[in-house]
Order: sequence, then structure tokens, then C-alpha cells
Amino acid sequence: MTGPIAPSDTALTPLLARETERFEREHPASVAHAARARESLLGGVPMSWMLRWASPVPLVLREARGATVTDIDGHTYADLCLGDTGAMTGHGPAPIVEAITDRYARGATAMLPTEDAAWVGTELTRRFGVDRWQFTVSATDANRFALRMARAITGRPKVLVFSYCYHGTVDEAFITLEDGRPAVREGNVGPAFDVRETTRAVEFNDLDALERELRHEDVAVVLTEPALTNIGIVLPEPGFHDELRRLCTETGTLLLIDETHTLSAGPGGCTQAWGLDPDIVVVGKAIAGGVPTGAFGMRAELAARMLADRDADIEDVGGVGGTLAGNALSMAAARAALGEVLTDDAYAHTIALAGRFADGVRDVLARHGVPWHVTQLGARAEYRFSAEPPRDGGASAAIGHEGLEQFLHLHALNRGVLITPFHNMALMSPATAEADVDRHTAAFDDALGEIAATLG
Repeated sequence: MTGPIAPSDTALTPLLARETERFEREHPASVAHAARARESLLGGVPMSWMLRWASPVPLVLREARGATVTDIDGHTYADLCLGDTGAMTGHGPAPIVEAITDRYARGATAMLPTEDAAWVGTELTRRFGVDRWQFTVSATDANRFALRMARAITGRPKVLVFSYCYHGTVDEAFITLEDGRPAVREGNVGPAFDVRETTRAVEFNDLDALERELRHEDVAVVLTEPALTNIGIVLPEPGFHDELRRLCTETGTLLLIDETHTLSAGPGGCTQAWGLDPDIVVVGKAIAGGVPTGAFGMRAELAARMLADRDADIEDVGGVGGTLAGNALSMAAARAALGEVLTDDAYAHTIALAGRFADGVRDVLARHGVPWHVTQLGARAEYRFSAEPPRDGGASAAIGHEGLEQFLHLHALNRGVLITPFHNMALMSPATAEADVDRHTAAFDDALGEIAATLG
């Protein structure tokens, strides 16, 4: 198919109609459940982003095991979504199941520390290099609490982020650049304040703009993923992270690396794999095998300054805690996940599989003459609708194609493959097999063939 990079929505209409009809015919239980769920759940789902699955109604989960999920209609899928990183360990690995079962029987949450928590903190220091850790219920909370502490430590009011970044539901991150000017990110629900008052924004990989904004010396902390992941994978250009570190040091700005999604790069995320030197690190989702958990760690000297601040109520009502944070159940799960599942050997397996996925997609694209690119980040890989990878979030946003993504996702789902909603992204777990990857390659080949036939 040596045609347009992205076919028109009109060309896709009959293909989407056929795939929608097939889904509804083959998933009567999920369709019926959706009708019932709308009577009690907002939008018919327990969390609104579940409405973004490409299917006319979401699949309803019966069970998930290893690298597969099974819906209530009895269909089993190769799961290359893996809870958008939350199940990067695979579903229900034995060490985590055993740890959770044992811990829950002995108490799940008591507002008391366990020995597991200190073990996890030591392991996170080994992997990421920063010295003192705190636990949360999510990576969003970890980012939020870390930003508060960064402002307290530096005495500065602002945060700097990169346009089209993603750091959960952190209010300060809902900002983009439009025609080079900061703007509230489109779709932001009921913003608590004008984010332009709290946040400076620049494009990823734009070192000149980064230096210009940091020279104001009112930024407490740069909050960034080491590579953008939620607007397509956007990798840093050579030297970007060295300059980011230098500029933060020169301007007295803290550097926070959010490894929530980039933990796919290796056991210590990009921080370890690329030799990064952050002041603060945030992790989440994957470190406890699906049990809600997040964590942030900081250099020892920053932790000492935070503990010495008598005006900061970090123990009670200062806005940096929660009764479920660091609970016994999540710490037991994290110890099992980090100690026995997300090991060096596991990463060797998952990174090789992501390479197989990327190679399979590239082969299909070449065979059909389609000028799209594929980017790999450790155990994660994604294809996007341009010949060359974009260098920043704005450029990546511009190459999106909602109709094409919907068709490719729904087509794959109808052939037993799940990839991450919102993205053309696949993630590998220790339980993922070559056959799971090849199943996607075959479905992707078939989908491009059908697009080519429609375009004539």
C-alpha cells in the first residue's frame, strides 16, 4: 500500500462498521452487561477512561492470567496492554499471589510500618540511586507530594514540565504549548486554577527554551519523564539529559524523573539504563504487580532539609500523606514483584520480545509500503503515523489519527489481541511469549491489507 500515511475517515467507515458488527455479534454478554451497568455507573464503567476502548462497549473481564485476559463471553486475548503498565509483571505471578495471600491473612493495613517497606526502599535505592523513599497509593500521589516537597525545600513557587507530558492527574502538568504560548491542556476537567500561574512549559528536546525558562530562577523542580510516553514514545535527543541536569544544577532547580511508564527500559528504568542523575525519582503501577502503589525517593540531603523544616507538617495535615500509603499489603506485593518477578533475567526476556514486536511491525509496514515508524523503549514498543519519529510532544500530537487508531485497535481486539487504549503501544511481561507477539503481527498485517483493499 503505497498510499497516504493516514487514510481518510470516509475510507475507514465501512471497515469500522464491519468490525463493530463483528464485535457486537461475538460479545453478547459484554453488550448486555454494558446496558445494565449504565443504570448505576457513570458512563457504564467504574472509571471513565474505560470508555476509550475502541470497541462499542468495553470488554468485561472474567479473569487474567499470565499474559492473557478472558472476557465474560469466553474469549481469551493476548494481553499486550497489561493494564497500561500496572500489570507489567504479568497477571497473578505466583510469588506475588503468595505474598499477598499471606500478608492479607495477617493484616493488610494498620498505619504501621512493616519490614517489607524498608526492604523495598533499599531495593529502590539500589535500582534508582536516590536515598530516601516514601510510599503512596499511586504515582499521581507520588508526583503531587514530591512537587510540594520540592517547593518547600527550594522556596520557589513554580514547576516546569514538557508540553504534552503525562504525570497522572497532577494539576500542574495540564499545560501545553499552542503556537509557542502556554495554554491549558484541552479537555482539562474543572481546573482548580489557571495552570499558567503555576507552571512553565517547553517542548521536549528544546534546550534553548528550557534554559530560557529556568533562568527566571523561580522554578522549584523540573518534572519530566525521561522519554515522553503518553503522546506516543518521544525519545530524548543525544545530550538532552546531560544538558537538563547541567541547567538544573546551575539554576538551583531540582530534577524529578517520573519512571512510572519508563520502568519498561530496565530494572532501574531509564535512570539506571541511561545513567541519569535526578534529585527525585517517582515510580508507580508496576512495582507491586497490580496492587495500587506509588513511591517517590530523593537525595539524602534533600530529605534532611525536609525533615528539618518545622513549618512543614509532613506527618499529619500538610497535604503529603494518606492512611493507605505504604500499607502492609502493597509493601508485601512490591517486595515480591521487585525481588522475584521484575528481575534482570525477566527484562532480558521482555526487551527481546519488544524487539520482536517492533521488527514484526516494521516488516509489515515495509511489505505494504506504509511510511510509519516504530519506536522501542525497553519492553515497550509503539508505531505511529509518520515516517520519522517526532522530537517533541507537539509534533507527536499532530500525527495522531483517531479513526485509524480505532480501526486498528478494534481489528486487533476482534482477532484476540489487546494493545493499550489511546496508543498503538505494546508492553511485554515475563509471561509474554513469542506467539503472543506474532499474533499481533499477523493481525496488523491483515489490517493493513484491508485498508489497502479499501483504498483500491
